[in-house]
Amino acid sequence: MLDFDHCWQALCDRDPGYDDRFVFAVRSTRIFCRPSCPARRPRRDGVSFFSTAADAEAAGYRACKRCSPQGQSPAEQLDALVVAACRLLDERAEPVTLDQLAARIGLSASHLARAFKSRTGLTPRAWAAGRRRERLETRLPAADSVLDAALEAGYGSTRGVYQSSTALSPAQRRRKGAGETLRYAMASCPLGLLLIAASDKGLCALLFGDDEAALEQELRSRFAAATLQRDQAGLGSWLQAIIGQLEEPQRAAQLPLDLRGTAFQQRVWQALQQIPAGETRRYGELAASLGSHARAVARACASNPVGLLVPCHRVVGSQNALTGYRWGLARKAALLEREGQGGSGA
Repeated sequence: MLDFDHCWQALCDRDPGYDDRFVFAVRSTRIFCRPSCPARRPRRDGVSFFSTAADAEAAGYRACKRCSPQGQSPAEQLDALVVAACRLLDERAEPVTLDQLAARIGLSASHLARAFKSRTGLTPRAWAAGRRRERLETRLPAADSVLDAALEAGYGSTRGVYQSSTALSPAQRRRKGAGETLRYAMASCPLGLLLIAASDKGLCALLFGDDEAALEQELRSRFAAATLQRDQAGLGSWLQAIIGQLEEPQRAAQLPLDLRGTAFQQRVWQALQQIPAGETRRYGELAASLGSHARAVARACASNPVGLLVPCHRVVGSQNALTGYRWGLARKAALLEREGQGGSGA
């Protein structure tokens, strides 16, 4: 059974996450819409809610032409076009201009640029550059030279590959990370097992889990090009600082971070660090503050390599729903509950 107050709040928020859960009908116009419909919000006392579009039709209402509650919404249609644009960029090694891409997709260049960035957090050019870097990474280990790998990946020369802000040079990456050693350590904590890894610049991974071997494998998959060296003694003080924050959130661990991600991911992770302990933000709120889309923010949160210190657990869904957390909703709930207790330390 639908909860009126819950549905009304989703309608007020125009929350697309509820588009497949119910429709609302306006009695004065006899039209039914999706919760995310951009039309003017109706009066609360003039609205009815239905579980399906068929139920609304059976009650004598007709579908809104603006939000198409019986088919793909305009937002979903744009989603599909952006996915198609991503595929085109992925499949072509040579550069594609925005005008060329827009002509293939069937949108104006400006409309495509806005839709693409709001959904991926990147411009089409940045997306293509990222895919080109990925192709470079796969070719470097087996290539005879950096130049050969660059040309096969779609670069015109080696100049572009050396302009990357990654920690390792292309030559180092071709040698499978020779020159970078990451130290790591593990310890029991209130949330199970805790693994941290550090480069010369700072903490580059903070992972939670229940099995040492699985945690080590996750670390190796994240940093396959690096040499991993266990260092319990050297990282002991950092482990204790992090465990101290888990036990008493007001004792925030002040540790240097070495965050590796795209420019957009870095912006999201920086915004996460501005959320005080004991408070939360909705994905939509965070996206609005960054001028982006909730889905792009959610993907950046899911890619966060440093749990707790980059507090992606403080981002929640509509109606404060816990939604996803890469280390499990039980851990997310425990973190939020402890932080919500403030200075009690209970």
